[in-house]
Amino acid sequence: MQLIEVKELSKRFILNNNTNTLKDLLVYRNKIKRKEYWALQNVNLSVSKGEAVGIIGRNGSGKSTLLKIITKILYPTSGEVNVHGRVSSLLELGAGFKPDYTGLENIYLNGAILGLSKKQVDEKLKFIIEFSELEEFIDQPVRNYSSGMYMRLAYSIAVSIKPDILLIDEILAVGDKKFKEKGLNHILSLKEQGTTIILVSHSEDMIKKVCDRVIWMDKGMKKADGPVEEVFSKYNA
Repeated sequence: MQLIEVKELSKRFILNNNTNTLKDLLVYRNKIKRKEYWALQNVNLSVSKGEAVGIIGRNGSGKSTLLKIITKILYPTSGEVNVHGRVSSLLELGAGFKPDYTGLENIYLNGAILGLSKKQVDEKLKFIIEFSELEEFIDQPVRNYSSGMYMRLAYSIAVSIKPDILLIDEILAVGDKKFKEKGLNHILSLKEQGTTIILVSHSEDMIKKVCDRVIWMDKGMKKADGPVEEVFSKYNA
């Protein structure tokens, strides 16, 4: 069963020249040039239930834009994306968090964003706090958290709902080695339970540990799609 289907997907951004003042806008308004930047161009792919897919490519190749469209943070310029199942995503550190809220308050806030009732969050609370290892800091405002603490809390919330689809964009690159290994082992456990995983990472080692298949993105286009070793041999050539 295909849980994610992407058909002829393209995403365009409009880039304006810098106009720093009101005078610039008034004087040069007819001369302002708008540049088109195509972050994605005619991308086609599908991901099956239980599949773990890595996405690689240089910065600016369209990896993160693709994940943001799958999660409906962004919308396509053209093409179609169909997603079947509950999605949990870790795309940007601290996304969905209120800095002045405590860790505990942010757990309930993010639970609501994920569509959980208070009762459902109550049931998952012990797991989230213990897995994040933030027992001593859970009543502190998250503005006081380090980037590693942010990652631990965000990750623990995301995996607590046992999603059908888990999207991860480099978030495990932040934080201490011990929690990275713990997070990686939990991803492998979710994979064994049938969770579909899409992992964006610059770590070849991590992708080889998690993924069965790799998609290589280059300048907004899918350059290669296939078995892990085969795609990496082309990418590293």
